[in-house]
Amino acid sequence: MHLRANELYSELHESIGQFADTWEKIVFDYGAGAVWNQNGLARRWADSDFRLFNSITLVEPVFKQDALSQRLLAGREYMERRTRPGYFWLFEELLTAELRHQLPALAREAGLEIAETAYGMACNWIPQEPPSHPSLTFVRVASEQHLLAYADINSAAYGLPSESGRDGISRSTLLRDEAFAYLALRDGVPVSTAAAIETNDRLVIALVATKPGLQRRGFAEATVRKALYEGHRATGLTRSVLHASEGARPLYERLGYHCTSTIRLLSRKV
Repeated sequence: MHLRANELYSELHESIGQFADTWEKIVFDYGAGAVWNQNGLARRWADSDFRLFNSITLVEPVFKQDALSQRLLAGREYMERRTRPGYFWLFEELLTAELRHQLPALAREAGLEIAETAYGMACNWIPQEPPSHPSLTFVRVASEQHLLAYADINSAAYGLPSESGRDGISRSTLLRDEAFAYLALRDGVPVSTAAAIETNDRLVIALVATKPGLQRRGFAEATVRKALYEGHRATGLTRSVLHASEGARPLYERLGYHCTSTIRLLSRKV
């Protein structure tokens, strides 16, 4: 797929906006933390042990080194005041080429370091038939038991203690009552998760995970397809966005997604 410059710019801002607005829903769903926009930064900090729910995001272009350093420092100072860790999400396309090159050094000066690389991705997706997998059945999240299973799979997949995922997910009315959130079961045992969250006329895919040791069997792909299929069937929406880890990018490319942004996730230096 070849996109013109104005389309790429539009998709970048779609990616940033959908992240900020979806994570705002997550913070309100969690019931603690803060939602705040100021000086080119969007704070979506649930103050959860599940660190993915705690974010500060650069949402405006930066052209000068001093301006970027100030925003990085403001992010680090806020993170220092929190008892639970999180990430500073930096969409690289908001920076000049020179600032992208300088980012690792400027982050270190501000007391941050690049922890991960992720990608904003998007597609126009019209399902043709109900998804299936020979080893799986699917169940929509609808109970506390489902939420606990969903939380435990995500904790294990992200290398976090089970208590972390349970703190973020186990009481979620967003996943239980609003999102199209699914568990994939193999022989009756939950093995994979995916959720499609309706945000601003988009289906935002989030919290995709598979139990360690069971990857590369098509479980995540099938569960994402299920969430998208049911989300589309209920809403009629065909546009979907997500924010993928580096390792998950090939999965989404197989599903027809293309990259719209490169994201550096910064954490506090320890």
